[in-house]
Amino acid sequence: MSSFGAGKTKEVIFSVEDGSVKMFLRGRPVPMMIPDELAPTYSLDTRSELPSCRLKLDWVYGYRGRDCRANLYLLPTGEIVYFVASVAVLYSVEEQRQRHYLGHNDDIKCLAIHPDMVTIATGQVAGTTKEGKPLPPHVRIWDSVSLSTLHVLGLGVFDRAVCCVGFSKSNGGNLLCAVDESNDHMLSVWDWAKETKVVDVKCSNEAVLVATFHPTDPTVLITCGKSHIYFWTLEGGSLSKRQGLFEKHEKPKYVLCVTFLEGGDVVTGDSGGNLYVWGKGGNRITQAVLGAHDGGVFGLCALRDGTLVSGGGRDRRVVLWGSDYSKLQEVEVPEDFGPVRTVAEGHGDTLYVGTTRNSILQGSVHTGFSLLVQGHVEELWGLATHPSRAQFVTCGQDKLVHLWSSDSHQPLWSRIIEDPARSAGFHPSGSVLAVGTVTGRWLLLDTETHDLVAIHTDGNEQISVVSFSPDGAYLAVGSHDNLVYVYTVDQGGRKVSRLGKCSGHSSFITHLDWAQDSSCFVTNSGDYEILYWDPATCKQITSADAVRNMEWATATCVLGFGVFGIWSEGADGTDINAVARSHDGKLLASADDFGKVHLFSYPCCQPRVLGKWPSAAEAALSSGIRVLFRPLVASLGPAWKNAPRKFCKSAGDSPRDLPPRPQGHSQPSFPNSGPWETAVCKFYPQGRWREVRVFASWAPPCIPHSQWLWFPSSEPQFLWELELSLETGNRLPPCPFCPRLAMASCPLRMVPWGRPILCGFLHSAHPSINCP
Repeated sequence: MSSFGAGKTKEVIFSVEDGSVKMFLRGRPVPMMIPDELAPTYSLDTRSELPSCRLKLDWVYGYRGRDCRANLYLLPTGEIVYFVASVAVLYSVEEQRQRHYLGHNDDIKCLAIHPDMVTIATGQVAGTTKEGKPLPPHVRIWDSVSLSTLHVLGLGVFDRAVCCVGFSKSNGGNLLCAVDESNDHMLSVWDWAKETKVVDVKCSNEAVLVATFHPTDPTVLITCGKSHIYFWTLEGGSLSKRQGLFEKHEKPKYVLCVTFLEGGDVVTGDSGGNLYVWGKGGNRITQAVLGAHDGGVFGLCALRDGTLVSGGGRDRRVVLWGSDYSKLQEVEVPEDFGPVRTVAEGHGDTLYVGTTRNSILQGSVHTGFSLLVQGHVEELWGLATHPSRAQFVTCGQDKLVHLWSSDSHQPLWSRIIEDPARSAGFHPSGSVLAVGTVTGRWLLLDTETHDLVAIHTDGNEQISVVSFSPDGAYLAVGSHDNLVYVYTVDQGGRKVSRLGKCSGHSSFITHLDWAQDSSCFVTNSGDYEILYWDPATCKQITSADAVRNMEWATATCVLGFGVFGIWSEGADGTDINAVARSHDGKLLASADDFGKVHLFSYPCCQPRVLGKWPSAAEAALSSGIRVLFRPLVASLGPAWKNAPRKFCKSAGDSPRDLPPRPQGHSQPSFPNSGPWETAVCKFYPQGRWREVRVFASWAPPCIPHSQWLWFPSSEPQFLWELELSLETGNRLPPCPFCPRLAMASCPLRMVPWGRPILCGFLHSAHPSINCP
């Protein structure tokens, strides 16, 4: 007999005589049988190879609008940026493609865009490592093109979470304000490029919802929230405040949102449904629109044409106001999407609306809004992949069941059920879906029509797992009452009859896997038991030899010989929420309480010592993750969203997805004589030009005698390099953004062709560029 490791928390004992290994969780032994084909060569000292594949985040479903605000913006790339859990998402609606900033190690709470429209700040909450060490809240400054972290602010300074951030706007954006979600809600101002704090001061004992710089005066900040709006002045390294005076107007319970008009006036929306205008430089109301909304005004957006858009909570209305605050147009957001949380301006008259039901809508006040992004509203618990289609289902505490298309990234259908859901599983035909709830009830739904097929009740505690056998003949229902209820199945899953119940566990059922031939199933429980069952008799299988060499259709149990190597030293038995084996049986993914998705080779059957065991691990996403393959789908419970991940070909390959070479542009054919100028421009992902920070999606078609040569970049931060050769002496067409200049003279001749971005906007973002 040999042993590995020391201590009571993680010890593994290998018995050659019994052909078994025994691990310990919280001092409790967990015996596991070794298959006969592996027993002769098995050793605790053997180390598996690193998986040949690795994970790459492909898509994030959902948006955090329920309890966050001012977190949706349009970038010059055409991408909208928002966050959910610990991921900042950059979503190109036109190209149906996402990029992700993964620098955070816990949930993001706030987001701000620098005046250059490239640099982004995100603030996060405090977290905890798996060793129990604190992860301090902080602000990360990052480049939205390269997705690289530029600066990290406030480690060891902030207390609970960073709830508000904002860049200064009129001084080149060199200052950043942040509010800590502590009891005193400390307001701090930072020179973010130097990573130094300029000043901090107690802001309010009450909740602070907004902190922002005035767009034309870098010494003025505004904060607002519960029962207050403060106008701050930054002078001589100190902050002084003036309270906003409501005077004859009733003081609202909450000041919910702030925006700025072109002349410098401030507009606020409050919980009473009112809009108040505060004169530039003052702290008094100069104009009021009372009862602008029925219920709170959650979002405000000043548009380029001088009009104003407001978004309502209770009334779910998006209203367009004229410069004199007369109502020009309004539209109501559909009830399914929930109240408006924030509004962002897009191209033309397009608006993007984030809602409190964690959806993002696209449209206008003239045409209405359609769904762009949808997520769950509360914790997500159930996750299952369709047996034959690129579809998966999610369900959770919000009583919503969504069937998603992995191709379109949109829900195919959604259904509200009576109880919060905890589990889901498809019939092998894919035509029926079982959903378990917290009350002991479980449902059968038709996956084509999403109609209710049947409803059953087993006990009065939550149903933690519902699983059909591979041959479709049985359905196992695992409950928190320590029992597994077994049903026979007919008519393609539409008719079920209870066969019996499996009794033997001393704690609640957590996971369940079927044998490939459907002859038995295995269960895990909350007290780390592994038991085997005969579905035909509902009796426990106690003979080790009867199941030692069983081939399992799935590997979702977190305890078992093929998976016990996922447990790190010191694990308490609850750290790992879910595992999933790839369909080819070569890979194993695990998801833990610390927001990590790990990838292992399967079987993973040697002890894992923290920091010394090979796995391909991804950045933190959220706590409470569950995973399944097809491709790998990670459901991140408390974050109300799910994030499929795809595989890169090998561990040594670049994870970048190179875009296709542009079509319709011939290779260069240089003349034998004549003067030529050559300019080399670096292209970032999404076609970003570094030199002037302007974006292009293809070669400008109107430049005469241009030849474009694309080739893979030698520098890792760029996807492609572009060489442009122009024959001099030809008169170039006028710059569309500077009509009085030829392109050769325009300092912004590298322009975003086909993108409706105004020259004045670009010049304001880059003051060093002068256009006559």
